[in-house]
Amino acid sequence: MNFDEKEKALLHSIARNAISGQNSAQNPTDNLTTECGVFVTLKKGGDLRGCIGFTQSDRPLYEEVAHAAELAAFHDYRFDRVRPEELDEIDIEISVLSPMKLVKDASEIELGKHGIMLVKGERSGLFLPQVAEETGWSLDEFLGHCARDKTGIGWDGWKSAEIYVFTVTIL
Repeated sequence: MNFDEKEKALLHSIARNAISGQNSAQNPTDNLTTECGVFVTLKKGGDLRGCIGFTQSDRPLYEEVAHAAELAAFHDYRFDRVRPEELDEIDIEISVLSPMKLVKDASEIELGKHGIMLVKGERSGLFLPQVAEETGWSLDEFLGHCARDKTGIGWDGWKSAEIYVFTVTIL
């Protein structure tokens, strides 16, 4: 999905306003009313400060961005809530997801291009494509960490899980 500069700015404004408790005046374009998955990642000084999102949605993108931003700032169990005085130091990255595609073999995954979602029984876990680039992990490490750390199925659990790939448009 392609976004123009005004759409990118509007989505960032919506995310920041959601975190600061302000309502955004919205005039969404067709792109911003699309129903798709989105993740909002918050960083402070380059360090992760919160990240929450949805692989699919039945709400318009601009509404989902606001919801994910609020959850990332205040409900990511790994971090303390974002404090008002921190807001100016928070960088917001919005990742708009393509539809998920089931792959037959892990060799179909392109590190840095594809995010992954592993599904085994009732368990699922996800890494955005940026994770592979930021960590420098090999494909086996990318899959192993997702299986163990995100999905809770053990390091080699990915070998018996369904593997889905997706791409993201980063704003």
